[in-house]
Amino acid sequence: MTGSQTIMSGANAAFIEGLYEAYLADPGSVDAQWRSYFDEVRGGARETAHSPVQQAFYDLGQSRRGGAAPAPTVSASGAQQAAGALITAYRVYGHISARSNPLRMRGLPVVPELTPEFYGLTEADLNEHVKDGPFEGTLRDVISQLQETYCGSIGFEYNSLPARERQWFQSRIETGRGQARHDLSVEERRRLIAKLTAAEGLELYLRNKYPGVKRFGLEGGESFIPLVDRIIQQAGRVGVKEVVLGMAHRGRLNTLVNIFGKQPSDLFAEFDGKKRLSDDPDVAGDVKYHMGFSSDVRTPGGPMHLAMAFNPSHLEIVSPVVHGSVRARQDRRGDAERRTVLPITVHGDAAVSGQGVVMETLNLSRLRGFATGGAVRIVINNQIGFTISDPRDTRSSRYCTDIAKVANAPVMHVNGDDPEAVAFCGDLAVAYRQEFGKDVFIDLIGFRRNGHNEGDEPRMTQPIMYREIDQHPGARALYAQQLEASGILAAGEGDALVGKFRDKLDAGASVVEEMENLAQSKLAVDWSGYTHTQWTDEVSTAVPRGKLTELGEKLATVPEGFKVHRTIERTVITPRRAMARGEQPLDWGMGEMLAYASLLDEGYSVRLVGQDSGRGTFVHRHAVLHDQNASDPLNEEYMALAHLSPDQGRVEVVDSTLSEEAVLAFEYGYSTSEPKSLVAWEAQFGDFANGAQAVVDQFLSAGESKWQRLSGLVMLLPHGYEGAGPEHSSARLERYLQLCAQKNMQVVVPSSAAQIFHLLRRQMLRPYRKPLIVMTPKSLLRNKLAMSPLSDLSDGRFCEVIGDPDVVGARRVVISSGKLHWELSEARDADRDGYAGTALIRLEQLYPFPAEALAAELAKHPGAQVVWAQEEPENQGAWLMIWEDLECVLAPGQTLGHASRARSASTATGYASVHAREQAAVIAAALGERIQRQVVEEQKELAEVAEQQG
Repeated sequence: MTGSQTIMSGANAAFIEGLYEAYLADPGSVDAQWRSYFDEVRGGARETAHSPVQQAFYDLGQSRRGGAAPAPTVSASGAQQAAGALITAYRVYGHISARSNPLRMRGLPVVPELTPEFYGLTEADLNEHVKDGPFEGTLRDVISQLQETYCGSIGFEYNSLPARERQWFQSRIETGRGQARHDLSVEERRRLIAKLTAAEGLELYLRNKYPGVKRFGLEGGESFIPLVDRIIQQAGRVGVKEVVLGMAHRGRLNTLVNIFGKQPSDLFAEFDGKKRLSDDPDVAGDVKYHMGFSSDVRTPGGPMHLAMAFNPSHLEIVSPVVHGSVRARQDRRGDAERRTVLPITVHGDAAVSGQGVVMETLNLSRLRGFATGGAVRIVINNQIGFTISDPRDTRSSRYCTDIAKVANAPVMHVNGDDPEAVAFCGDLAVAYRQEFGKDVFIDLIGFRRNGHNEGDEPRMTQPIMYREIDQHPGARALYAQQLEASGILAAGEGDALVGKFRDKLDAGASVVEEMENLAQSKLAVDWSGYTHTQWTDEVSTAVPRGKLTELGEKLATVPEGFKVHRTIERTVITPRRAMARGEQPLDWGMGEMLAYASLLDEGYSVRLVGQDSGRGTFVHRHAVLHDQNASDPLNEEYMALAHLSPDQGRVEVVDSTLSEEAVLAFEYGYSTSEPKSLVAWEAQFGDFANGAQAVVDQFLSAGESKWQRLSGLVMLLPHGYEGAGPEHSSARLERYLQLCAQKNMQVVVPSSAAQIFHLLRRQMLRPYRKPLIVMTPKSLLRNKLAMSPLSDLSDGRFCEVIGDPDVVGARRVVISSGKLHWELSEARDADRDGYAGTALIRLEQLYPFPAEALAAELAKHPGAQVVWAQEEPENQGAWLMIWEDLECVLAPGQTLGHASRARSASTATGYASVHAREQAAVIAAALGERIQRQVVEEQKELAEVAEQQG
């Protein structure tokens, strides 16, 4: 580049164009100085530039706006101009050419913007002395410095961050030339080799002791162990007191032994089949690489509690579970800044880009109802997924970690063969998370020495990759060689460390020196009071009338000057004042709100989450009000539940993002870490839970049996056939009943305001923590028949079965649940003569099945014909799941039948007229319209004959 040229010359213009396009798309993606300059260019404020580089941008701005670009004023050399452009290019594109991959089969991509030729530089230019920030020397030297900083063992992606975060990264990266190796002491290097030795040593030991047994070994990714160890120790140094780890299959056993301190003897006993989670026949247990663990370790900042989450084979689903658990732990500690509990989530390279729950979870990361202060997300990048190593088949993005852009999180791609670079990434990740409270990704690039599991043969499909892997000595050997060469290890000491670790494994005791204890941690949640309890345990859920009135009036009170929407004032606030005083029956919303209020008043916490849960999907709840005259959108809300008393429990009512899987998993995680909080997730429509079925199948229904993890999570699922179409009718009741066994959860269909009040209170007041599935109504929210007097709350209890007090010795007994009962009741009451002798029983709890209570009610009607009635098609709903239970409780002489819609592939019709016809048919079949009328007519005829015969 000659003195008369500018950086806009030739191919350089394309580079500047690219930067300007990036600025136009996202101003935060370019350097702060250039962004400021572009702002002035676009606003017309800049007429001259401070430097030739800035002048070039001004020229570009003028040309893009159609103006004439003035001749540039050259006040610095072309080499100095190029230095500024090169520095920016390396900051933006350096990661593409970084030596972050330990495998060489694909070579390093060439990025034109990183080459001198791109800028037309001559040898004279390269020998010219330049200075820009921390980079100084000949331009050739500066390029070498940039190569060392941005194209070494770590590829940094941080240029999309806001200016302060970007400058923070630049300072730490450029000061240390990308890795800050000089900051590692001899002791730190020796710890790295010790942890690498332990990681490799355990895998070799298991391979030799249990050849061919599936273990999902860490071979090829051993640097993961020193990375996690480094993160834990650094986190302890900066005030973290708990770490919750969500782990993949690969490396799990290694992490349990070498990080969590699980005794190798216990692991070997599991391999030998001599150790089970429990001898209880109701405990199914799980495979070794799904199991969780907890322990306490010492750190420079004091003891730290470590918890590894249990997880199913649907691996990425554990990430939101971890975040929910972390949020609960932070809330319990009163950690509003969310700095003392750190989530670490571990991902596979194929899963992190392929599983939608990853995106859902990242989207939660900075929402006020779900934020956890940022997670350190580690990708164990094997570059193969299951059997695919060809990038053309794995993803559409450059990196598997490009999903990080959802949360605007930085990414560090690091070579697993360089443990010191890995350690630097760990340090930077912890520091960034603590400073900015955001997620950060570490893409730990290695390989998988074996197949997907130890019985798989990857060479069948990846011959080129595995020719190179077969020749790779391993990260431990390479690092030991490096340390011996530098004198940090004595000659042969690396191999000696291998033997010493093998001796530790033979001894069977914990190999983690920092273990605080191996028994019940004082830092962990104590669930002992919630074990060995029964669903039949009695507890009083009634609340004195005076307290109900007091709480009800507070729920109907708004701050002075707060303008409630006129419809809400008329239909919610004013009626609730009357309900609180007992002047009119309570509707569903008031019964539910009083349940929350009374629990909060008694010191329990409440967390209610769902799409539109603040007002309720069907506008029945209105837990959160909005000031219609508010001027500040951040200060328009009022939640009466948070203003009941100074000593009340903590309350959160969260309108969640449009996610079911991640949000429900988050709430499950929260519930497993906070037994004293009523945690409820509400589906906008009951069928929306279909999108979270993995959470229900693998955690809610089976978590206790597989892992002995208790949860009291409540699922509120709107359910009821009102002609709203297939997706807005059914909550798929049958699916939950199909999963019920061994008293694993509760499935309930309450039918009145009092019932939901007592049900929610029972869920907390009983020391019984099982998931509660509630089929909540839609039309009953305002149905007068479902309203309850205040006395039902002050004197009553939740009733699993509600009999018919008006009929004794009925010839026909109809058992139903939910809104169908009230429709049956209305039909019967409309024709008392036609349906004389028909009793209606409400089965409010479907599981655990209340056999004793239902049998007692049926015994009042000996010889009756018993009918189970449901709105759902015959192959759906409760019938096929409970008919055997119903048969078992029949009294002598009783027979059992059922009334339902015909079997159907769809949950419901989409036509309102067809719905009405079907619903009428179900009601008629349940009540036995024709049979009953015939009986009545026959009785009348017999009576007339008898009267005539005197």
